[in-house]
Amino acid sequence: MTASISDTLLEWYDAHARDLPWRLPPTSALPDDPAWPYRVWLSEVMLQQTTVAAVKPYFAKFISTWPTVDVLAAAPDDEVMAAWAGLGYYSRARNLVKCARAVAARGGFPATEAELRALPGLGDYTAAAIAAIAFGQRAVVVDANIERVTARLFVIAEPLPGAKKAIRAAADQLTPERRAGDFAQAMMDLGAQICTPKAPRCLICPLQGHCRARASGEPESLPVKPPKKAVPERRGTAFWITRGEGREVWLVTRPASGMLGGMRALPDDGWSARADGSGDVPLEGAWRSLGAVRHGFTHASLTLEVRALEAADTPPGEGRWWPVERIGEAGLATLFAKAASLAQA
Repeated sequence: MTASISDTLLEWYDAHARDLPWRLPPTSALPDDPAWPYRVWLSEVMLQQTTVAAVKPYFAKFISTWPTVDVLAAAPDDEVMAAWAGLGYYSRARNLVKCARAVAARGGFPATEAELRALPGLGDYTAAAIAAIAFGQRAVVVDANIERVTARLFVIAEPLPGAKKAIRAAADQLTPERRAGDFAQAMMDLGAQICTPKAPRCLICPLQGHCRARASGEPESLPVKPPKKAVPERRGTAFWITRGEGREVWLVTRPASGMLGGMRALPDDGWSARADGSGDVPLEGAWRSLGAVRHGFTHASLTLEVRALEAADTPPGEGRWWPVERIGEAGLATLFAKAASLAQA
């Protein structure tokens, strides 16, 4: 049965594969080019918890600015973080730089799953994906799409995350010795386009005859997810500090660890996912409240008040004055970009 599933899915993929900028056409020979595993790695890191549509312009920008892993490894941290701004989950960008430097130091990407897993920021999924897609190794790739397709094919009804072991074992049975990279991408495409979380399109699915969940009549019920936990509501304050009649604004770089680590930002009052901000202002003066913005993080929702001051003095601590007319080039994280837009409005 599993061989039949693999063959059927690969035949479907050969005809229906998505055309993506980081992919080769189905059945293509792997290029003898060191830039190829770089492109696969970069795309896989960007695609973690992020949609294809959101990733495409960032991928194009990175490839244009840093066409090889060696060029990326030599880039200043703040430039990479600024280019990542808006893509979210900023620890990925910090690990991206660390991994690029580790790869450059060793002279290129290793080809095996075990060696890839040892690189900074590469977990089981990313290492398996690169091994299969970039190097043609047989590796068991399991992302959220593949997890969903596999759970439905085999009716794995144990709730997540407990079901992950059984899902991986089933995916291992399905993964062919040859074309493991194409197979993984076929499963991803199937999950993204047909075997979707809601209203799966079972009538046009190439695997409908093999799917036990479809036979049961309730494919949408799988995989079984645990109830969502309520996230806490946090409050904080961001400070829009200007000089020169509002022509320049004071920006800081957030600490490397923690939320939005390493990103350029407006100064704030120390809010976090665990605690509200202190409300303390960094300078004495006639502060004005400009309103508030809201932003959702994985572990908290934040209401951020924006307060403004035309400063007579430079604020304490490290930072820099940035031209307000070029604030879009600062690489602010989405939260602070919202605050800056509010201040300018």
